[in-house]
Amino acid sequence: MTSAISVQNLNFQWSNDQTVLNNCSLEVPHGEFWMLLGGNGCGKSTLLRLLAGLLPKQAGGIQLDPPVGFVFQNPDHQLVMPTVGADVAFGLVEEKLSTSEVRQRVAEALAAVNLLEFQRRPIYALSGGQKQRVAIAGAIARHCNVLLLDEPTALLDPDSQLELVAQVQRLVRERGITALWVTHRLNELNYCDGAFLLHQGHMIDQGDPARLRQRLLELETSIAE
Repeated sequence: MTSAISVQNLNFQWSNDQTVLNNCSLEVPHGEFWMLLGGNGCGKSTLLRLLAGLLPKQAGGIQLDPPVGFVFQNPDHQLVMPTVGADVAFGLVEEKLSTSEVRQRVAEALAAVNLLEFQRRPIYALSGGQKQRVAIAGAIARHCNVLLLDEPTALLDPDSQLELVAQVQRLVRERGITALWVTHRLNELNYCDGAFLLHQGHMIDQGDPARLRQRLLELETSIAE
């Protein structure tokens, strides 16, 4: 497998025969940070959920370099334990690690997102940006090779937004993680290696982030007219 994420001719319909994705294909190289763009309802989140296995694949091919981590738009949908350290450790249960190994992985993962001193902090006491970093730490603790993020800054203030996207960019660079990030905020494109443009269920363009930013703006303008 030459790419960490490979999608070939992916199709998806809801039960009411509404087509969401039509013959979509994409490739994300190992160790790169790519973003998925498109208007509301174009199929971005559906595509990401298919990649994560949260929706059943109907037609087409999906290959990812496991293990895979997923970060939801709202971190409260995935943080399940009372404290930061316990939540990061929760995803390691199935790996049957020793107590010392779990502690080491939790500490390393929290250090990677600059939250090492927050191990005993209650989840409810965190800001939205801190909660998203805990969710990312959970994926890092499982030594994920691929990180999928579904509009993780949608609920954050501008400062927290840019802090989080910069954090993911750094993790990609330093740890060789491959990341695919769904966004509607065009300023986040300054941090990625490449982008895909999805429109009405079709993958219509990919490549240079600056060029795709301009194309999306032109597309939205033409739709408004």
